[in-house]
Amino acid sequence: MSWIDLAVLALLGTGLAFYGAGSLGLLRFPDTASRLHALTKADNLGLGLVALAAALHWGSLAVAAKIALVWLFAVIAAGITSQLLARQARLDGTRSHPDGDRP
Repeated sequence: MSWIDLAVLALLGTGLAFYGAGSLGLLRFPDTASRLHALTKADNLGLGLVALAAALHWGSLAVAAKIALVWLFAVIAAGITSQLLARQARLDGTRSHPDGDRP
C-alpha cells in the first residue's frame, strides 16, 4: 500500500467523521442557528476532505479541478441556503429552542 493510498484512506475517514458530526449536530443541537452552523460547517469540511481524497485517488489534474469546482459550488450553495433558512425562521417567529422556555 502506497503513501497515496494511506492518505486517501485518512482523508476519507476524516471526511466521513465530519459528515457524522454535522449530522449529529443537526439532530442534537437545540436551536435553528446552531443546527445550521453544525450542518454547513462540518458537512462542507467533510465534503472538502472527501473531494481531496477523490482527487488524490484519481491523480488527474483535470479531475481534481472539476472536483474542486463542485466543492466550491456546494460551499456557496450551503451558505446561501443556511442564510435563507435562518432568515425565514426568524421572520416566521419560530422558537429558538424546542422546549420553548430555555434561552
